[in-house]
Amino acid sequence: MSEADVENGDHVGLLAQKPNPGLKFDKKLSETERSTREIRNVTFANQRKEIKFNLNPGRSKLHTRSISQSSTDSYSSPSYTGSSSDEDEVNPRDKNQKNSKGSSDFCVKNIDNAAFGRREIEIAEQEMPGLMALRRRAENDKPLSGAKIIGCTHITAQTAVLVETLASLGASVRWAACNIYSTQNEVAAALAEAGFSIYAWKGETEEDFWWCIDKCINSEGWQPNMILDDGGDATHLMLKRYPAMFNMIKGIVEESVTGVHRLYQLSKSGKLTVPAMNVNDSVTKTKFDNLYSCRESILDALKRTTDVMFGGKQIIICGYGEVGKGCASALKGLGCNVLVSEIDPICALQACMDGFRVTRLEEVVKNIDILITCSGNKNVVTRNHMDKMKTGCIVCNMGHSNTEIDVGSLRTPDLTWEKVRSQVDHIIWPDGKRIILLAEGRLVNLSCSSVPSFVVSITSATQALALIELYNAPQGRYKQDVYLLPKKMDEYVASLHLPTFDAHLTELSDEQAKYLGLNKTGPFKPNYYRY
Repeated sequence: MSEADVENGDHVGLLAQKPNPGLKFDKKLSETERSTREIRNVTFANQRKEIKFNLNPGRSKLHTRSISQSSTDSYSSPSYTGSSSDEDEVNPRDKNQKNSKGSSDFCVKNIDNAAFGRREIEIAEQEMPGLMALRRRAENDKPLSGAKIIGCTHITAQTAVLVETLASLGASVRWAACNIYSTQNEVAAALAEAGFSIYAWKGETEEDFWWCIDKCINSEGWQPNMILDDGGDATHLMLKRYPAMFNMIKGIVEESVTGVHRLYQLSKSGKLTVPAMNVNDSVTKTKFDNLYSCRESILDALKRTTDVMFGGKQIIICGYGEVGKGCASALKGLGCNVLVSEIDPICALQACMDGFRVTRLEEVVKNIDILITCSGNKNVVTRNHMDKMKTGCIVCNMGHSNTEIDVGSLRTPDLTWEKVRSQVDHIIWPDGKRIILLAEGRLVNLSCSSVPSFVVSITSATQALALIELYNAPQGRYKQDVYLLPKKMDEYVASLHLPTFDAHLTELSDEQAKYLGLNKTGPFKPNYYRY
């Protein structure tokens, strides 16, 4: 990648109430009392904003705000603070903020919102039993004592539970976001208030994005020795700008398709000078995060952003890996006519056996209602495709990177961008046709909704164990290459979550274990086994 990659980055109407002709007032009420009684307050749970409307519009002005105006955070991450537009326009880098302990080693939207974020974290902890169990079991041993971890992931309530777990296990951490839209501002504030060095806020510019990562890496008196990455951005920046520092890293843990691809490229070219753990291809990540999580979160993201009715819609899923399988399964269950495009004959055959028609995007693009990319590739959807789409087509991405949809080709003088609500844009063609683009082509479920905490618990426990393994491994166990998480650790992560379901494993007898050639305590499958 070029040096420019480092700088540029990768990565409803007014609510009105008609007069009710049947509404009668007590004649004994004074005019003041009558006016007061006419005003009713309505609070939307997902906005936490007060909207007033007058039951008699002829008596006073209508006091209301459009949902699209007041929903700066409603459709992606919870926001309960309702900060003013003037405050929203101030870049957090220009603010002088300190937490209650007097520390200013952070940069978040508004430190005063920490209490709201703390409640979000407490809710997430209840639905993350495996990670909390790992925290309780290992916090006395402090297996990460002395570890200094650079984190670059989505900053959500679930991530906060991981951050605080790593700290409980002895680590010192500094954290930035891997996505400019997925940060929950209140959660970032809560972590900053707790003393963590968090550099992230929702709606960063590309310049802000790289500045935040750099602030985490280049801190006076703090030398990182581990990286936890989602997309490879922290790894990429450190390697390019601070090569000496990069060579002192003990290990990298990467959880995304894009980031793993980058690591394998570095390894192939001989530029990977430290061991790395590919968590993305571990069973607990691939099967649970990619499949089960996406099966639920795609519906949440589409509903929150577009209020779309799924029944009868023509939908094409570009890519039938675990993410595509989860999306297709969920949408089929709600009555959608789901089509699949694939390059891999094995995945294509799986789609056929699951009852989906496999086709090329070019053959059906004129008729589809919703397009979802899940391939991890680039330019899967081009300007030529979007030129042929019908008006109202919804276009979004469930892959990690923002390269699957060629959004750059839409930023031309002949097309008009119209912001509908947070993370929702109309792209309008000269003839009046418009498509709906979600999250500007970035990861739609984390940009526009959230993911199930339980599934994140599985992934986070896997990440924590990978960090512990790399940090404590004796010299020579891992060379300068990319490794998969040991099968035994995958099984341990799964076992941490079984008590939630009151699940009881059957134990092998000595005779059965000998017959299968296994240890009674596992691992139970060879590395080549496909779950």
